[in-house]
Amino acid sequence: MIEAQATARGIRTSAQKAGLVCELIRGKDVNQALATLQFTRKVIARELAKVLRSAVANAQQKEGFGGDVERLYVAACYANQGPSMKRVRPAPMGRAFRVTKRTAHLTVRVAERPLKIARVAEESDAAGKPARARKTGGAAKKTARTAATA
Repeated sequence: MIEAQATARGIRTSAQKAGLVCELIRGKDVNQALATLQFTRKVIARELAKVLRSAVANAQQKEGFGGDVERLYVAACYANQGPSMKRVRPAPMGRAFRVTKRTAHLTVRVAERPLKIARVAEESDAAGKPARARKTGGAAKKTARTAATA
């Protein structure tokens, strides 16, 4: 199974805001996740789409990749907190308020879904039940007993 990841470091948003968008695409197919990000009304969605495309490109470069992007899905997507820039904002009466400008590290991991192998159909009788699962004798004894008591 092929797995690849991409990381964007120092993106100017808080990890909490980026985490909300990450929840939208976690576990989805790559094409569906890109469509979701395209129509999400958050600024961070554009950055996350770039990271997702980069992770797909990394998966395509790996040895053993089947070449089918349709089988890739978002295995993990998370935002970790990056370094915060501390700034000072003037306040009334000579005071100063501290402003923290937060950053985040975005990580997207894509993986290849395993191929689904179809099960071979079993033989069945006229009623549609599998031949091996049919019981013998139980129903006949029950009807004979009810006929004898009546």
